[in-house]
Amino acid sequence: MDAGNVDAGDAAWERRSAVRVVPPVQPRKLAKVPFVEMADGRLQGVVSSGSDIARVYVSSIASGTHGFSCSTNNNRPCGGLSGSYPCKHLQALLQEAVVQYGVERVARYLKAEVDEGGDLLTALDGRKEQAPAAVVFSRFLRHLAYLELPAATAPLVEMQWFPATGAVR
Repeated sequence: MDAGNVDAGDAAWERRSAVRVVPPVQPRKLAKVPFVEMADGRLQGVVSSGSDIARVYVSSIASGTHGFSCSTNNNRPCGGLSGSYPCKHLQALLQEAVVQYGVERVARYLKAEVDEGGDLLTALDGRKEQAPAAVVFSRFLRHLAYLELPAATAPLVEMQWFPATGAVR
């Protein structure tokens, strides 16, 4: 972008402590899958239990291998995950990822080939494999903490180590 063509609105967001967020492809309902991300080579997230309001599952699908992982937030394995078929938590995670990012972007990230109008779930050819649930759950809790902060344009203390763009030293 040419610096001479930057309008005041574009320059203003660069001075804030928050960045623009890419809007979801469709509005999401957060009750069943409150957290979904494509990070660390996996589609991963937190899925609410259908039977116990106090329990959540950390579910993930590895990019490339499509390895499935699902366990509770305290590392108990999901009883519905066995062999090569994803449990209902993984299916919910995949559905919400498609709502959030779009089927093309999720398929590209997972390195899955989906035909036009095809189903992403059937394009996955994975097996049960272990993945680090604690890291995903911790990141989810961190996101929840940010939601409790009052809206402000001042920098967050814990993020002040990020270098300012355009700063002269």
